[in-house]
Amino acid sequence: MTPTATARTDVATETRRTNIDERTMANAIRALAMDAVQAANSGHPGMPMGMADVATVLFTRFLKFDPTTPDWPDRDRFVLSAGHGSMLLYALLHLTGYRGLTIEQLRAFRQWGSLTPGHPEYGHTLGVETTTGPLGQGLATAVGMALAERMLAARFGSDIVDHKTYVLCGDGCLMEGISHEAISLAGHLRLSKLIVLFDDNAISIDGPTSLSCSDDQIARFAAAGWATRTVDGQDPEDVTGALAAAQHSDRPTFIACRTIIGFGAPNKQGSKDTHGSPLGTEEVEAARETLGWPHAAFEIPEEVATAWSAAGARGSVARHDWQARMMKLVPCIRRQFEDATLGVVPVAAFEALAQLRATYQREQPKRATRQVSQQVLDAVVPVAPNLVGGSADLTSSNLTQAKLQRPVNASDFAGSYIHFGIREHGMAAALNGLAVHGGFIPYGGTFLVFSDYSRPAIRLAALMRLRVIHVMTHDSIGLGEDGPTHQPVEHLASLRTIPNLLVFRPADAVETVEAWELALEATHTPSVLCLTRQAVPALPRSEDMKAGVARGAYVLHEPDGGRDITLIGTGSEVALALAASRSLADQNIQAAVVSAPCFTLFARQPRDYQRAVLGSAPRIGIEAAIDSDWARWLGPDGIFIGMTGFGASAPAERLYAEFGITSEAVVRAAHDLVGTQAQRG
Repeated sequence: MTPTATARTDVATETRRTNIDERTMANAIRALAMDAVQAANSGHPGMPMGMADVATVLFTRFLKFDPTTPDWPDRDRFVLSAGHGSMLLYALLHLTGYRGLTIEQLRAFRQWGSLTPGHPEYGHTLGVETTTGPLGQGLATAVGMALAERMLAARFGSDIVDHKTYVLCGDGCLMEGISHEAISLAGHLRLSKLIVLFDDNAISIDGPTSLSCSDDQIARFAAAGWATRTVDGQDPEDVTGALAAAQHSDRPTFIACRTIIGFGAPNKQGSKDTHGSPLGTEEVEAARETLGWPHAAFEIPEEVATAWSAAGARGSVARHDWQARMMKLVPCIRRQFEDATLGVVPVAAFEALAQLRATYQREQPKRATRQVSQQVLDAVVPVAPNLVGGSADLTSSNLTQAKLQRPVNASDFAGSYIHFGIREHGMAAALNGLAVHGGFIPYGGTFLVFSDYSRPAIRLAALMRLRVIHVMTHDSIGLGEDGPTHQPVEHLASLRTIPNLLVFRPADAVETVEAWELALEATHTPSVLCLTRQAVPALPRSEDMKAGVARGAYVLHEPDGGRDITLIGTGSEVALALAASRSLADQNIQAAVVSAPCFTLFARQPRDYQRAVLGSAPRIGIEAAIDSDWARWLGPDGIFIGMTGFGASAPAERLYAEFGITSEAVVRAAHDLVGTQAQRG
């Protein structure tokens, strides 16, 4: 008998011994959900009450997990994509014995400092596999998790990696556009270990889903290459049959569970009134009577608690067996697996970066930073097998595929390059899934202007403190003829406002290497590398001078005899600042030049360092984008030279001239500032 079968038998035996049926176990979830939402006077009781039977079947008969070791690498993943129904998950975590999820924490649902926030938060509560709430994100992130499982299994074998990813989603998840990208990619890759349970209750906040949606979800998923099935979500045996069939599918599985939202609330079930509001004291009491649950609020009878505890304990056998198999691995293979799951970047990768940096410092190439990024990948990928990535159908433009990378496909998951297709939003969420699953350091490429498509998932990566690297090329009007639809002007400003996100805009080859190094080192922070389409010159620096990318901004050129003005540039505009400084020097105006590849890192520096870099002279900022937070660095009298609106279709040189982003414009602005300063003096 397999460990899983043994565990299921143990739960069944314990349930019979205590005479507790699955409906009673499910009612414990319903009671905790409605009690917690009522106590908070805030929340969503309907989904947990409607899907309690489905969740009970999953957690007692199928899900492979061990609450005593919640980070066990080969556990099944459970993603509550319908994150508004968080009390379903919190009730399950409490009942099955996750550390910290006490009854007091359920009483503190949605309160300051509790482990039970309104929507599940990864890293905050044990047992929460990913942050959910923005609908569709959990489903799309789960695709990345399921992909990570297949890719790890291809590397280390099914004895070490063999688990499933279960998703509970609702109508809202499937209405969101990201769901199309996610289910299409999962079907294309035939991610057979991915199982989606759809809460088909036909109710949304506004009322019946028929108000806005008439999709045939079964047909939709079948068209995307999924196995599909419809079940009665209030019938445990029907749910069991569907889940049992899904265990052996050669495709991802979609199970539409017909449920009644707010099941058990006699006057409100089946209506929008149970979706996003407390039931009310009278309806809670009526539900207790309807469900045959005579117990006080937050009270779980001992026999029910015992049955749920047995469900939580059943995975320990499988975990111990897995650990025994791990110990039989060749030590070097076991170490590789452990390093991968811990997210360790091999020392050899940083050595390769150091060598590449030294080469660029010596040779001083004029090169597009996107080309440098590809050479970084060529250097690092051979020595960092856990670095995996892809592009949203822009590989030849983003230059995101290293020479040695083989594509991942439905019949071969041993590769490390993923063709995400034209699915930026789905790609960004899948990258989050690869990261949160563990085993890989993911990166993905697109044009910077399309970061708008990716932004919701980038924000979640920042919130979850995930190391995800976004390679975003064609970073300004410098891309030229494609015109304003493809020229990012507001995107740098927009991305810089996201907390815990490193936005790099390197100015040359050396800065690009250092930006990649910092992105790999940022274990709890996502990064965006904003890279040029056009070639940029190497910046002048001594051979032993390290670019100050790690400090966010640094002095590239300090004039002798003090500063009359400070020129601050990012990316391709640093070269303009240097050209302007040379012209100003010929006119007896001493200009310092500062390169600022990452304002977020610069903001973290000590004030003394910031003052030393910025100086006390008037300042000019130069960036081919709109002004955003530049005033913070330029001061009240500073001048910003950049974009004030959208771009246009023309060669890059003409665009820079027409929009006034030139060294001559910098020189004129410097004269104005120095003259004004002299008059004040």
